[in-house]
Amino acid sequence: MAVRLQFTGPTRYRMRRAAELGQSILEVSARRMIRGPSRPGWNWFVEVATAVLQRQVCTAFELRDVGKARRYLDSAVIRTPALAAVNIAQVVQQKFRGSWFSPRNAEPRVTILYLHGGGYSFYPHAYASFIALITLAAQSRTFALDYRLSPEHRFPSQLDDALSAYRWLLEDDAEAHSLLVAGDSAGANLALALLLKARDSKLPLPAVAIALSPPTDFEGEIVGNGETDWIDKRSLLQWRDWFCEPSQRRDPLVSPVRADLRGLPPIYIQAGRAEILYHSIQAFADHARGQEADVVLESWSDMPHDFQIFGPDAPQSAEALRRIGEVIETRVRGRKKPEFVPAMDR
Repeated sequence: MAVRLQFTGPTRYRMRRAAELGQSILEVSARRMIRGPSRPGWNWFVEVATAVLQRQVCTAFELRDVGKARRYLDSAVIRTPALAAVNIAQVVQQKFRGSWFSPRNAEPRVTILYLHGGGYSFYPHAYASFIALITLAAQSRTFALDYRLSPEHRFPSQLDDALSAYRWLLEDDAEAHSLLVAGDSAGANLALALLLKARDSKLPLPAVAIALSPPTDFEGEIVGNGETDWIDKRSLLQWRDWFCEPSQRRDPLVSPVRADLRGLPPIYIQAGRAEILYHSIQAFADHARGQEADVVLESWSDMPHDFQIFGPDAPQSAEALRRIGEVIETRVRGRKKPEFVPAMDR
């Protein structure tokens, strides 16, 4: 995939991002020559991208100011061919805002409400390329919600925005049987909370929900795999503290692993077995199946958090995006049936 990296914003941030990129490339290349890949399933691009993301998150928190961290994260924007294949139109409503992503060469009959990741605190401009990849994989029109961010706006602000956008889509002739809710990372947590809120509000439920690497337990202990992921325990704890009060962590709308999941539409989850959240994601899937909820978890060996962002440059990411398209073909368009294997190792 021809990826173009554009540096923008304050010079000090652009120079730092460029230096971090160069350092990651040199270190990963040298290490692979001497010892081979850090994980058996990592090609060169995955290893470099993971190292870059690790440094990016670490630097953002070192700035100790969320506004500066956002400007730093926006100082390098990834442009991919996927962006050229979609039309993007901004939407501003009274209660929320966002953007429509639509394939240029298709008239999709499926609508996705997409909820971005970023720990509920960040929404980097680079996300546009990833949402374009999701849109093309789904062959959908995708409304990417620009929900309010923490710490300025804490729980349940994000859920209020998501519910307003969901009601708006239903009122805008997006029929529930062709409407999906999807998200990654914090956005996947928000997607699960939205399902619960919509059910309890007696709203028509979407055809399916797609959750990529969802945080599911804001109170439980964080265990395992931090050394192979690009997010770590410190980052997760900071995002949690920015997002909600300690007394809210047990709320099922914050920690869906504690929720009554009966009566929800099908939920399709993707996760990497090398990500720090994997154990809690597995716990959520087990909890759901214990309630006989229609939940499928598919996992990919060696993959870190949100590995789908690597797109066509990683075979595992390309396959995961293809599987998203298959789920939509089956659960929404009803054309064919993929073989689901819960928590399968890929």
